[in-house]
Amino acid sequence: MTAPQHTPKVSEREARQVAEAAREQDWRKPSFAKELFLGRLRLDLIHPHPLPAPDDVERGEAFLAKMRDFCETRVDGRLIERESRIPDEVVNGLKELGAFGMKIDTKYGGQGLTQVYYNKALTLAGSASPAIGALLSAHQSIGVPQPLKLFGTQEQKDTFLPRCARTDISAFLLTEPDVGSDPARLATSAVPDGDEYVLDGVKLWTTNGVVADLLVVMARVPRSEGHKGGITAFVVEADSPGVTVENRNAFMGLRGIENGVTRFHQVRVPAANRIGPEGSGLKIALTTLNTGRLSLPAMCVGSGKWCLKIAREWAGVREQWGRPVARHEAVGAKISFIAATTFALEAMTDLSAQMADEDRNDIRIEAALAKLYGSEMGWLMTDELVQIRGGRGFETADSLAARGERAVPAEQMLRDMRINRIFEGSTEIMHLLIAREAVDAHLSVAGDLIDPDKSLQDKAKAGANAAGFYAKWLPKLVAGPGQLPRSYGEFGPLAQHLRYAERSARKLARSTFYAMSRWQGRMETKQGFLGRIVDIGAELFAISAACVRAEHLRATGENGREAVQLADTFCRQSRIRVEELFTRLWSNTDDLDRKIVGEVLAGSYTWLEEGVLDPSDDGPWIADATPGPAKRDNVHRPIR
Repeated sequence: MTAPQHTPKVSEREARQVAEAAREQDWRKPSFAKELFLGRLRLDLIHPHPLPAPDDVERGEAFLAKMRDFCETRVDGRLIERESRIPDEVVNGLKELGAFGMKIDTKYGGQGLTQVYYNKALTLAGSASPAIGALLSAHQSIGVPQPLKLFGTQEQKDTFLPRCARTDISAFLLTEPDVGSDPARLATSAVPDGDEYVLDGVKLWTTNGVVADLLVVMARVPRSEGHKGGITAFVVEADSPGVTVENRNAFMGLRGIENGVTRFHQVRVPAANRIGPEGSGLKIALTTLNTGRLSLPAMCVGSGKWCLKIAREWAGVREQWGRPVARHEAVGAKISFIAATTFALEAMTDLSAQMADEDRNDIRIEAALAKLYGSEMGWLMTDELVQIRGGRGFETADSLAARGERAVPAEQMLRDMRINRIFEGSTEIMHLLIAREAVDAHLSVAGDLIDPDKSLQDKAKAGANAAGFYAKWLPKLVAGPGQLPRSYGEFGPLAQHLRYAERSARKLARSTFYAMSRWQGRMETKQGFLGRIVDIGAELFAISAACVRAEHLRATGENGREAVQLADTFCRQSRIRVEELFTRLWSNTDDLDRKIVGEVLAGSYTWLEEGVLDPSDDGPWIADATPGPAKRDNVHRPIR
């Protein structure tokens, strides 16, 4: 079955141009991660560890206390899982608590929490029920409040933010049945008509969409006289005539989320509800995600903490062959991995959030790395917990309770965690997004050299610029503080790991330069290589964050000895992964994999598929999203 024909047809080059136009072009502030990919360990940007202001701490801790009490007394995670729905009274309780306005300024009725404390609140709420974490995050991290905070007019803020802080739930609508991470093919239209726009189209996977009161909708405005056109963001009232929630989707995990399919048919939206100018929708979405992505690793931190607690308690009492299973090396290694990785992931997330609050650094790469690393490591930690629990890890909490054992929802946590490798940019897309930012400096000075559309004159100019840049930059990659045995001495036993990170950062930059020299314009097709480059950068960022956090805790006397132990162990585990990734940069099966894929798509191996039955039905791969009136009942369910 082919994709619906109304979806715009664009070439690969056109799609890349749309994505490139949407990304932030300038670096007006320093970035630790950007410098890392250029071979410079700018520890001065993150050390000493930045700290929140005392009044922010007081306000944040007061709210966390209320959130903890609410989650302990009024949230039943097993009930949410069993009934695949967050009870209305719980949602209304969260509204009364002010949880929907955590990031909204107090002058609009919100809590005015910093990113650090917003993350901590999501960590806490998500541990009670991941569905509640997703509800709150989708509302504030990418829903109406964040884009209005960054790009809204004062009138829009005055109109919508008080509603979002207390009474209204918001959702973010970008994805379509045939449009995922390739927004150039976005089909939902917004046609200007006087002081209004008329929306038509279908949106898929609208988290909160089933219960939302307000929607952020991305739609394509056609170019016409007086209208620049392009993908544009709008605030849409969910109860507007022509808005229909056609389905409440069900998933392997996060069963309590209100995620749906939303159809727009001749929906009239006031021009006053447009966020930013026409054509700025994707830039608004990407900028919103710069900090919005931090909510996901925050909840992964919560998962790691819970996994550590259960692993400690269970592996200490479960005996095999005369001793607790934790004392068996094979199980102990898993527990060590969970403990050390949880420490490092919290360090990455807190550091990125504090830098976001201070607004001194550009954290677009740091936030993306935290999301990427958090989702991958969070999944691995949860999978290891299931393995530690054995058969009980595969058994549901209700089944465990029914036969008289502690109801530990390990299998649910595994299912809930799986989506994080897809949410807000899949791992594969994150690799490409971060890689593009990582090579930005190179493309800025030498991009025209590999652009086939550039003239010889442009290429000559680019060549001169590149020669000047690399003449200064390359010699700095030869030697650095990482080769001096006393560098970073203030970090004590952790100094060796920072020296390693500094040496590895220069090696990473040299590898990137060599790859660009070798593949030039084909570099963007080497996704396996780029993914490994990004994964190395993520590990080096994690090593740096873990060391800085451990040193901060040691200096303040808060579990300092234990923090140094955890950081040291994490860094040693991470260094093994880094060395493997460096090896795989040049020793891999990427070329063979491409050949196999070609043969698979050509049908050469269909004989290998014989001997099984396919339980799937014969429906279309992609649902028809042709604009038009709804043909199904509206399952929109606002919560009052």
